[in-house]
Amino acid sequence: KVKTNVVKKNCNPEWCDEVSLSIKDLNDPIELTVYDKDTLGADDPMGTAEIDLKPYLEAARLRKELQELPNSCALKKVQPSGTNDLADESRILWENGRITQDMRLKLRNVESGEVLIQIEWVDIPGCKGLDPDF
Repeated sequence: KVKTNVVKKNCNPEWCDEVSLSIKDLNDPIELTVYDKDTLGADDPMGTAEIDLKPYLEAARLRKELQELPNSCALKKVQPSGTNDLADESRILWENGRITQDMRLKLRNVESGEVLIQIEWVDIPGCKGLDPDF
């Protein structure tokens, strides 16, 4: 579980927070829940979304072979479907030695709402990471 900072008095908040998560099972999606911060009582959930890591991980596992590619090269395009929460097409990019995926997610369990995020895998020394030979 990770919490971002609270953005007060804003109907269209922007967080621009960077968070790091430890991933235990690469097959499980990341669950995202947006809350309305209340001064008194419990915070109200404003919607949920899931981040499907599988398309990103497929591309990230190829990173050793990507060194010769030009910057801003799209490795994969992921389309919205009934099995993901994407609001529109998402691209997995190779840029400056990094593989990132920008995505706009539709929030579920709410009338309307979207969240824009970027994911990037970062290997931590001593952890299994994406290398199957570890």
